[in-house]
Amino acid sequence: MAVTWWVLHVDMDQFLASVEQLRHPELRGKPVVVGGDGDPAKRGVVSTASYEARAFGVHSGQPLRTAAKRCPDCVFLPVDADAYNEVSARVMTVLRDTGCPVEVLGWDEAFLGLETDDPEVFARGIAADVKAATELDCSVGIGDNKLQAKIATGFGKPAGVYRLTTATWFDVLGERPPDAIWGIGAKTTAKLSALGVATVRQLAAADPGRLAQEFGPTTGPWLVLLGHGRGETEVDPTPYVPRSHGREVTYQRNLTDWADITAQVSRLARQVAAEVTDRPVGRVVVKVRFAPFITVTHGTALPAADQLPFPAAPPGPEPSAQPSAPGGDGWADTIERAAQAALARFTPGRPVRLLGVRAEFADKPA
Repeated sequence: MAVTWWVLHVDMDQFLASVEQLRHPELRGKPVVVGGDGDPAKRGVVSTASYEARAFGVHSGQPLRTAAKRCPDCVFLPVDADAYNEVSARVMTVLRDTGCPVEVLGWDEAFLGLETDDPEVFARGIAADVKAATELDCSVGIGDNKLQAKIATGFGKPAGVYRLTTATWFDVLGERPPDAIWGIGAKTTAKLSALGVATVRQLAAADPGRLAQEFGPTTGPWLVLLGHGRGETEVDPTPYVPRSHGREVTYQRNLTDWADITAQVSRLARQVAAEVTDRPVGRVVVKVRFAPFITVTHGTALPAADQLPFPAAPPGPEPSAQPSAPGGDGWADTIERAAQAALARFTPGRPVRLLGVRAEFADKPA
């Protein structure tokens, strides 16, 4: 058998819930939901649901209250980031110890690249090593590229290995709707359906020019490539660096006074400003979730001169000419003004259940 370059996608099964069931053995086999502060009577969303909870229709991103209605017997637990970070570090150490390039995607998943004549054997070995190091299960997808490997993992769950390649792409996905492809959501699928494109096979056969008219000159042709199962083959082991940093709050009671909303955005903006003092900020985005669950975002670009919290000092010995210290009032004022400018683009009048402020970085760190 010829040695071939493969991309593997390793994904921990029901990661947060599995960590909690490991910490609390009495919860094994029970429906467990991790999210918010663990109180379904308060506002918050599901971060992860165990397979037992998913059988009742509970899924990630769902309001905790909805999860409680669908599964009254669920055990609700708060998010414990420190615990998940510790287990995640052990998982990634196992993957890096293989000597393969590892591209981390988050707490619970990563891509690996390798040359081998039997990727299934390698994948099962990785799963066994992860199990030995953490007592947790993972699934492994195998593909010619990242797209195929990522999708393959879903077919391997739970605790399995699955290979999806260019040769088997249409056999597996050809008659499925376009949102079976990683990167294509429900809204795009609906637009494609209106154009007569209802399956992956039809997407691959679609006219790129026609899709460009509907989705734009870049996205349209890109969708056709996805229909063919095309994707990146390079696995980048460069450590992950966030592209933005933000804060958001879900309020237990809706905010109805726009003056309160304005004050809350200012508070969040100044909090974010204090936490982003080491990289230039190119844009500040405000997120508003109106009741019952409609989310809208608007952003404000910062001029180049305002992007750094501590720009180079101008010539001259006068101390008054020195800029504000990192995280100081001048920098906080800049972020707050940008956030308020973004907020001004919203239409007041509707109750607000969530507010967020995010600073998007302008640089590409080495």
